[in-house]
Amino acid sequence: MNNKQDKNIILPIFLTVFIDMLGIGIIIPVIPALFFEGDSDFFSAAMTYETKAVVYGFLLAAYPLMQFFGAPILGALSDRHGRKPLLMISLLGTMVGYFLFAVALLNGNLWLLFFSRLLPGFTGGNVSIVYSAIADASEGSDRTKNFGMIGMAFGLGFILGPAIGGILADNSVLPWFNSSTPFWFTSILTLINIILVFILFPETLNEKGSRAISLATGVKNILYSFRMPNLRSIFSVALLFSLGFTFFTQFFAVALIEKFSFSEKDIGFFYGWVGIWLVITQGLFVRILAKRNFHPTALLKVSILALSFGLLLVIFPNEVRWEYLFAPIIAISHGITTPNLLSTISAQASHSQQGAILGINQSMQSLGAAFPPIIGGYLTAIDYTYPLIAAAVIVFLAWLLFMLSHKSLKV
Repeated sequence: MNNKQDKNIILPIFLTVFIDMLGIGIIIPVIPALFFEGDSDFFSAAMTYETKAVVYGFLLAAYPLMQFFGAPILGALSDRHGRKPLLMISLLGTMVGYFLFAVALLNGNLWLLFFSRLLPGFTGGNVSIVYSAIADASEGSDRTKNFGMIGMAFGLGFILGPAIGGILADNSVLPWFNSSTPFWFTSILTLINIILVFILFPETLNEKGSRAISLATGVKNILYSFRMPNLRSIFSVALLFSLGFTFFTQFFAVALIEKFSFSEKDIGFFYGWVGIWLVITQGLFVRILAKRNFHPTALLKVSILALSFGLLLVIFPNEVRWEYLFAPIIAISHGITTPNLLSTISAQASHSQQGAILGINQSMQSLGAAFPPIIGGYLTAIDYTYPLIAAAVIVFLAWLLFMLSHKSLKV
């Protein structure tokens, strides 16, 4: 594939991921503040902190749990029917979910709040579809560079999204802003994303697959991956990596609220700072490393270990400036790990299997994202630092497993 064709494909994919991640980033400061800020009026005053922590964990788990069942189905369907139509279906579910979340907040309806996360979770296979499209359009070192480019779109969304979400939820900015405003905005943003996909997104699938599809696909994917010698080790690493990092992403904002009394705006700007370093890493560092032909496995040996070290560091500071200093360690190490891990996983499959294999990876990601919120909710009820300790330990275990098994992988 020549450079012009490659750019024609990567640009709309970049825009799709950026807008999608912007929507995800917008809600990051809102949900933990809804549960843990003292002036939140969504819950009755009679509800204890411990109960809120557990409910918070189950709400966070709702999306990835449904994604565990839905994403591999959409990934396999995209192998059969094409990337574009399935991506649009996925985004439609996301848009409806944001709309219903806003309605639930206005009506104080906890059950609708849960349903609004379950629905887009089931249709939330857009990431595996986008990665499949990149794999369709990339070979060799270009695969890692293009995954890194999409990682930069994630980072840009991560810079702007939380900051915008924190501002839109703050009624001191405008009197009519409230916790539901970011979700109305994100619903509209996702509609724009759907329109852009329809207009700009090219179909990248040339060789159609025919893998069987069922509601049990997610479970079958896990069992299948552990039966295949060339997949077992790398997917186990991916699972542990996802488990550990989810503890951090879902509960670090809680720690910032409890320890430093962060508001939605404070959380938004902090995560924006993290996003800046993600963009620098995946837009610059990853591309430089790929151009200099650094082997993905060599990079993963260092980056996964560095991430576990960074996750441990953020537990200790009693001054917020240290959190800002330690955050780049996490962002840089995660920014290097993600595209190289995806590139390694993608290299294990043929072109016709990309959707299925990356769907399996999404199953691992979803499984890894489903259980930490539930466990972390109970851990937070005991001490808000416990989920962060769990994050560091589990990512370290992922590094140990990778060190023991990386020689058997194709790259």
